[in-house]
Amino acid sequence: MSTILDKIIANRKEEVSRQKQLVPLTDVRSKIDLNSPRNSLSSQLLLKGTSGIIAEFKRRSPSKGIINDRVEPANITKGYAEGGASGLSVLTDNQYFGGSTTDFTNARNSNPTTPLLRKDFIVDEYQLFESRLLNADVILLIAAVLTKSEISRYTTIAHELGMEVLLELHAENELEKIDLFVDMIGINNRNLKDFKVDMDRSLRLLHQLPSEAVKISESGLNDPKTVDFLREQGFHGFLMGENFMKTEDPAATCANFISQLKIQ
Repeated sequence: MSTILDKIIANRKEEVSRQKQLVPLTDVRSKIDLNSPRNSLSSQLLLKGTSGIIAEFKRRSPSKGIINDRVEPANITKGYAEGGASGLSVLTDNQYFGGSTTDFTNARNSNPTTPLLRKDFIVDEYQLFESRLLNADVILLIAAVLTKSEISRYTTIAHELGMEVLLELHAENELEKIDLFVDMIGINNRNLKDFKVDMDRSLRLLHQLPSEAVKISESGLNDPKTVDFLREQGFHGFLMGENFMKTEDPAATCANFISQLKIQ
């Protein structure tokens, strides 16, 4: 029986295949300006006094359906940054998350100097060049859907394009896929197969990560005290979206959340 993740990946592969026919890779590469500077999320997360919050713009999810379809990415992400977020994340998968590259571009234009993660399911190196054309600072690689060799190859390409890599793990059997050249390692507390949240997942995997890694806890975070605790344990970043997006004013909710953190 196929999981939600299986369906998402199959859909993304079909979409990328169609996109490659519409806009060949050679065309994408020819439009990339490698001289445009990128913003480093990993450096931002290591700064003293930073919130560590990576605030996400997400319209909907497979598990919750519509979360918030009444707000625009330009305003919300700008509000996130002004409220103290260390970085931003924007979903670009349309079928399952209601995102788009237009959402990403609008967020980028509103936040030229804030590190911005393109949150999507990378299944083809074409998406790396597409991400750089969108002026992404960071791309996400999900260990559950990529081989170790793909992770290494995509990381090399991303770095050649000036972008950072966030490698996302979900289980212990994915630890062997870690490429030491990735810039950040995230532990997703949400199981991508059934989308259930297990907050202990971060702690179980944390101490099995390379000591020098910039570590990020993802999903299911809804209490400032939990973030404070995870920071004390060794996490540098905290990817949050739904907790903010489910409210009438996500940016104000984010700012209020950050104001309650014990930032060192």
